[in-house]
Amino acid sequence: MSGHSKWSQIKRQKGVTDSRRGKLFTKIGREIEAATRGGGPQASENPVLRLALSKARQANMPKETIERAIKRVTAGGGGASWEEIRYEAYGPGGAALLIDTLTNNRKRTVAEVRAILSKGNASMGENGSVAWVFEPQGVIAIDVQDGVDPDAIALQAIDAGADDVSVDKTLIEVLMAPPDLEAVRERLEAEGVPLASAEVTMRPTTTVPLDGEQARSLLRLLDSLEELDDVQRVHSNADVPEAVMVESESAA
Repeated sequence: MSGHSKWSQIKRQKGVTDSRRGKLFTKIGREIEAATRGGGPQASENPVLRLALSKARQANMPKETIERAIKRVTAGGGGASWEEIRYEAYGPGGAALLIDTLTNNRKRTVAEVRAILSKGNASMGENGSVAWVFEPQGVIAIDVQDGVDPDAIALQAIDAGADDVSVDKTLIEVLMAPPDLEAVRERLEAEGVPLASAEVTMRPTTTVPLDGEQARSLLRLLDSLEELDDVQRVHSNADVPEAVMVESESAA
């Protein structure tokens, strides 16, 4: 499993124990607004909104908060006009970074991202400089819990249309083409499989191994970037040592 996938797992574990839930709700709310503006408020007719609503439910976002996000677009106020912008960068050890943002102020966002990169021993790249390292991938993550049979879930996922499944001690990762994500997610949920997350991510085709200090610097940089209100997610091709991952999780 790639370092990025393990980082996603740690972020979920941190989310249970720290005070980031409000920030997470704000970011998901923006996604709901943008999806509603782009495809309408009916989830049955708007696959992007369905995915955003699924993410909201997995984060235990209150129903009234979800409804307010949709009403900001539909109830006459119009809501903010969110723009999706992706930045490319080089992190510690030469690791490639894709930084996905959702903003209503392009100048503010690029200034904040540049400042964090500069502090984190990283630099902004030109358009196309690192994007070629990544490809879109549908990913469903399932935490291994008591009573969960990883082998049975793997078979269910393949039957539902997944391309591949990887399993370790704490995480089941189901991979599929992005267009198949919704169908696989719905099938697994209908069969009672407890999903931790379901999203289209940018998966690295090659990875860059980092030593201990480089890896720690990268994880601090990822944390700092994702603390920015305008940053929705960060993708990296860093291969972080397992010991550093465990260290980061313990410090949460």
